[in-house]
Amino acid sequence: MPCYRLNGMTPVIDPSAYVHPTAVLIGDVIIGPHCYVGPLASLRGDFGRIVLEEGANLQDTCVMHGFPDSDTVIERNGHIGHGAVLHGCHIGADVLVGMNAVVMDNAHIAERCFVSATAFVKAGFRCAPQSLIMGAPAAVKRALSDDEVAWKLAGTREYQQLAQRCLQDLQECQPLPAVEADRPRQRDSGLRPKHSGA
Repeated sequence: MPCYRLNGMTPVIDPSAYVHPTAVLIGDVIIGPHCYVGPLASLRGDFGRIVLEEGANLQDTCVMHGFPDSDTVIERNGHIGHGAVLHGCHIGADVLVGMNAVVMDNAHIAERCFVSATAFVKAGFRCAPQSLIMGAPAAVKRALSDDEVAWKLAGTREYQQLAQRCLQDLQECQPLPAVEADRPRQRDSGLRPKHSGA
């Protein structure tokens, strides 16, 4: 994977984490145990520090960056959807950030919150735990149910298992010229979309 030391700072990846070979890590990046970093993610620790705590996932084409002397942090079991941008912010434990959401500098998303897809969270934003955050600019819409949080945790476990599957079995290959007879499907965990307004 493209991994770059800058000013003596070398990215750190726990051996139990999976980082896709097309993700880019620069400088002061710390990836903890059982994390998943998807294809084409960009983690630029060239100004501030970038941290993924245990069990966090950062999906395809996400960006993490921050101003000088800032920390951009995803706490334990944070779940960051495809295309999201995190800049100098703090994502609490068990948070879901939806696809293409943007969370700006010094925003602090409290634990067990959902930030909806395409939300724009302004600099300095604060919220109570277990809140649904939506809109542009984003605002708290309501409290989340324990059932919604449990659904999110099940999805995060899928990504933790995906990290292990990729470490064990992902292989670069040539495509087949045609679909095989009786082509198998990926395993079905039973997890399905939840229509909660997020």
